Amino acid sequence: MAEKRDYYEVLGVGRNATDEEIKKAYRKKAIQYHPDKNPGDKEAEEKFKEAAEAYDVLSNKEKRAKYDQFGHAGLDGQAGPDFSGGFGNLNDILRDLFGGGFGGFGGFSGFGGDSQSQRQNAGQRVYKGRDIRVRVRLTLDEIARGTEKEIQIERNVPCPDCGGKGAKNTADIKVCPSCKGSGQVKRVVNSFFGQTVTYSTCQQCNGEGKIVTNPCHTCSGTGLVRRKETVRVRIPAGVEDGMQLTMRGQGHSAKNNGINGDLLIVINEIEDPEIKRDGNNLTYTKIISIPEAVMGATVEIPCLDGKYNVKVEPGTQSGTVIRLKGKGLPTVNGYGTGDMYVKFIVYVPKKISREEKEAMEKLAASENFKANTSKEDKNFFDRLRNMF
Repeated sequence: MAEKRDYYEVLGVGRNATDEEIKKAYRKKAIQYHPDKNPGDKEAEEKFKEAAEAYDVLSNKEKRAKYDQFGHAGLDGQAGPDFSGGFGNLNDILRDLFGGGFGGFGGFSGFGGDSQSQRQNAGQRVYKGRDIRVRVRLTLDEIARGTEKEIQIERNVPCPDCGGKGAKNTADIKVCPSCKGSGQVKRVVNSFFGQTVTYSTCQQCNGEGKIVTNPCHTCSGTGLVRRKETVRVRIPAGVEDGMQLTMRGQGHSAKNNGINGDLLIVINEIEDPEIKRDGNNLTYTKIISIPEAVMGATVEIPCLDGKYNVKVEPGTQSGTVIRLKGKGLPTVNGYGTGDMYVKFIVYVPKKISREEKEAMEKLAASENFKANTSKEDKNFFDRLRNMF
């Protein structure tokens, strides 16, 4: 499955975009890719769904907040737009979302011909900086409590000498003579069927609409320089190995003060030598002696929030598992906490002294130390056998 694109990138807006800007951006994408306008075009259909999914999240304050903090991982399990009943009529969809003014299918600007808005939008290029991916190693204790980490990264930032413009003086930035600042060149073709007008990216300015005649010496006209920086990252409690967190706008800066890339933090969990993890639950194996198993005892169990004294019931069998409720890990979204499961293993010594052997022989003669085949004990050993 392909990795989902950034929702802000899908709609072509910045991370600080207002609700109205997000709505306008979605309207543009909906008009462009709706299946009514692109019959049989699967790629357009997928882009329409992608834009609808992005709008569904970014237009919702709660979903947007989670997405801004955790990226796509923060939205797992939350339903998106439902297309099971079809895509609906384009006019009706847009009228419901954005109010009146959509008189008919042919009345939408940009559906064909040589509309001015189509040319203007096509010539406005917004650059997006590349993402930066880093790995952060965390202990089980850090995962249980949440933590902050300082990460050293190297990224592109706006040139301090030219302010990211590519030239120190504004006078050195000229309007492209080929496209007159539109970023596109117009081509008119006359044929038997009439006149066809097409637009393509201007080759002289690469679609930017401007040319730097005297580039900044520090950044060579790119507007960007490389810098090593320290970023402080807040890791929430309950993260899992392989989970990816997203810090919006903390990646590489983009040309022409475009949209910054993101910093992607991949979690690497350091395996604990004693406590094992199973989702939000933890498991721990405690070895007890034969006397402790027979007579009962109090043993110390290491939990993530400290050590706890746990009672071993008299007659505890090897393989018995008890649950310590709430001693596991919290979920990453803050709802609920796992448990810790402690498994008792009875230690049988390989070598014993003469005196110990004589004592064991006396115990072996006792009925209490003979294998019990009662229904209760049989059920226990059947359960233990099924575990293996």
